[in-house]
Amino acid sequence: MAVASAAPGSIFCKQLLFLLLVLLIFCDACKKISLRVPSHLQAETLIGKVNLEECLKSANLILSSDPDFRIVEDGSIYTTRGVVLSSEKKSFSILLSDSQRQEQKEIEIVLAASENKARKKRQAKEKVLKRNKRRWAPVPCSLMENSLGPFPQHVQQIQSDTAQNYTIFYSISGPGVDKEPTNLFFIDKDTGDIFCTRSIDREQYQQFSLIGYATTPDGYAPEYPLPLVFKIEDDNDNAPYFENKLTTFSVSENCKTGTSVGQVTAIDLDEPDTLHTRLKYKILQQIPGSPKHFSIHPDTGVITTSAPLLDRETCDTYTLIMEVRDMAGQHFGLFNTGTITISLIDENDNPPCFTKTSYFSEVEENRIDVEILRMTVHDQDLPNTPHSKAVYTILQGNENGNFKITTDPKTNEGVLCVVKALNFEVRHQIVLQVGVLNEAQFSKAANSKTPTMCTATVTVKVKDSDEGPECQPPVKVIQSRDGLAAGTELLGYKAVDPESGSGEGLRYTKTGDEDNWFQINEQTGNLKTVKVLDRESKFVKNNQYNVSVVARDASGRSCTGTLVFLLEDFNDHPPQIDKEVTICRHENNFALLTPTDLDGPDNGPPFQFFLDNSARKLWTLKTEDGKTAILRERQPLDYNYYPVSIQVKDRHGLAANHILSVRVCDCTIPSDCRMTVKDERDVKMANVILGKWAILAMVLGSALLLGSLFTCFFVTAKKTVKKCFPEDVAQQNLIVSNTEGPGEEVTEANIRLPTQTSNICDTSMSVGTLGGQGIKTQQNFEMVKGGYTLDSCKGGGHQTLESNKGAGQCVMDTGKYTYSDWHTFTQPRLGEESIRGHTLIKN
Repeated sequence: MAVASAAPGSIFCKQLLFLLLVLLIFCDACKKISLRVPSHLQAETLIGKVNLEECLKSANLILSSDPDFRIVEDGSIYTTRGVVLSSEKKSFSILLSDSQRQEQKEIEIVLAASENKARKKRQAKEKVLKRNKRRWAPVPCSLMENSLGPFPQHVQQIQSDTAQNYTIFYSISGPGVDKEPTNLFFIDKDTGDIFCTRSIDREQYQQFSLIGYATTPDGYAPEYPLPLVFKIEDDNDNAPYFENKLTTFSVSENCKTGTSVGQVTAIDLDEPDTLHTRLKYKILQQIPGSPKHFSIHPDTGVITTSAPLLDRETCDTYTLIMEVRDMAGQHFGLFNTGTITISLIDENDNPPCFTKTSYFSEVEENRIDVEILRMTVHDQDLPNTPHSKAVYTILQGNENGNFKITTDPKTNEGVLCVVKALNFEVRHQIVLQVGVLNEAQFSKAANSKTPTMCTATVTVKVKDSDEGPECQPPVKVIQSRDGLAAGTELLGYKAVDPESGSGEGLRYTKTGDEDNWFQINEQTGNLKTVKVLDRESKFVKNNQYNVSVVARDASGRSCTGTLVFLLEDFNDHPPQIDKEVTICRHENNFALLTPTDLDGPDNGPPFQFFLDNSARKLWTLKTEDGKTAILRERQPLDYNYYPVSIQVKDRHGLAANHILSVRVCDCTIPSDCRMTVKDERDVKMANVILGKWAILAMVLGSALLLGSLFTCFFVTAKKTVKKCFPEDVAQQNLIVSNTEGPGEEVTEANIRLPTQTSNICDTSMSVGTLGGQGIKTQQNFEMVKGGYTLDSCKGGGHQTLESNKGAGQCVMDTGKYTYSDWHTFTQPRLGEESIRGHTLIKN
């Protein structure tokens, strides 16, 4: 705290002594300076001040030779840590350097302890004065900004209690003194009075933090540095202002009362939380002014709607002139104005309406994809938005789908088109009802009704034109049985001329007939089969065979129709089976037989399997599922090829006889079987020992065989067939065999068979035997139950002896038989006959 001053004479003496000390210090500043300080110095203690400019004014580098002391720019000397001085003097140097001029100077500082003398002096004075010490402490202080003076203006006085014992000089430092803003404050070094030299702006400097010093003339600092805080009091010198001079908000039209539009904010640079910055908002003016649609909260600046009658179609933009005032809105407060623009957001509250209530158009019949009418609408909502873009709909009159209406994106018009041909003979005029809506849904305005759809009528007149024949329906289905014979006439496709209502004068042409099954009557359109209709043909898909027909009138106009022949399945294909089978001894020791039937499922499996009587001695045949059969040896056979006669029937009894070539092999899988032709020959030769009787038997058997064949081929006399053996014997040796197609084509090199049959009762021309087996006739020579059959020729089918009874002449097809088949059949039997002959000779 400040202390009372001493007597005038004593002050004068002290000032004179301090002046003499300063002159002593600075007169020879660059040589040597002595300072008397306490023997115990604490860290950051000011011990003196040196005028550095008198030694080297341009010095830009100041250093201390002793790290216990530091030098600041104004020449003040501070301790860096606690220092204790002994009875001897302590000295160090201040080094000054000018790097530009390359000039250096040195100031020697000598410190001498003065504790004992000062203590005695203080004790003496305390005995005389006997006064209590007063505290060295800061005094609160504030300054008013924008002060009018007069300047210098007294701010505060500081004093130290040590002034009773010492001559004290006062000084200050900090912002406003030796830092920016400099020279704002100064202090009377003798009295401690602090002065301000000019006015201060609080918005620039809210306060100043200074440090006061109390030192003796010899540099001793009996007091710690005193922090001084000068607070600048606020003056209402700043008017509030809006952050943006022009602010834009938006709100939907037809919104409810109290809907928030936006919030305005203002800035006041004066001191916060005071009346100087307590702001109030208000609306000075609304443009257009009537009716009043908006209000503002005076404290928060939130703008809200005050009426539910905002209509964008009436006015789409409003302007508000706003005022903001401080001092809680008092008339003497400072204020500013700003402009707020409020735009209304469009809502779909106006339905589109046709510019006309009825429209008229006409179009020729049979024309499609043609525009016949454009319809326009009016909509008050914002253009080129979903609220105004039209969507047209045909409500009535388009039950047959003849018309389509779309929206032109550029003009927003409704474009009516014909997409399906109109028929003048059916309707001369069509009346359509068309409605229109927007892409966006309607929004109901406050206190108003929901908008309704606008409609208009369109009358379309159909103009007559000369048109060609009509093929109706475009596809006609005809059911036919499978195997329909060639030459059969069928009803064809019928077209109609719409002008006359009949098909007279039309001409028909066949354009699509993949396998050329039919020929067409040009005038009637009826069809005639030229081939047998075969459901199993590769040209039949899903039991259907298609024929395309074109009908033309006299003018050349035409239409196209399609005939679909739906073929019902007929059981005309017996089951077929693979002719070569391999049995691997090391696999399953059996063969799996899987027949196929070209007929449909109703004429296919389950199959029945039968072995020939001779084959039953060596083989067994079983089936479980009716689709496959298992062929197995009765006892292990030698590795060889074996012919096996099998009959397979479908579910309706249509059968086929098959001679299987069964290969018994030493393998795991059929592909591993290595049995070659040489192996087969070795096996056969090992079992054949030809003797003279065997050779004779073989020759006789061959002669019998040739005689039978000769008789079948060359006997031409018509003879009455007598039944010379029982029915079952004929059935046992002659079997019914159906094949799907005719035999191979007859060439000149083939033998032509006579048309007459032989007498089966004549033993000289009857069936011969070979190895005890009969020989039969079939269309082709093939092995049946160990013998041969020769096809009967009538009708392409197979006949038994019973079927030939009283048949008269029979036309027989020429047959051929390959060498491999002949070899496969004869070799095993020749081997058997040889063995039998050899046995007879031995016996």
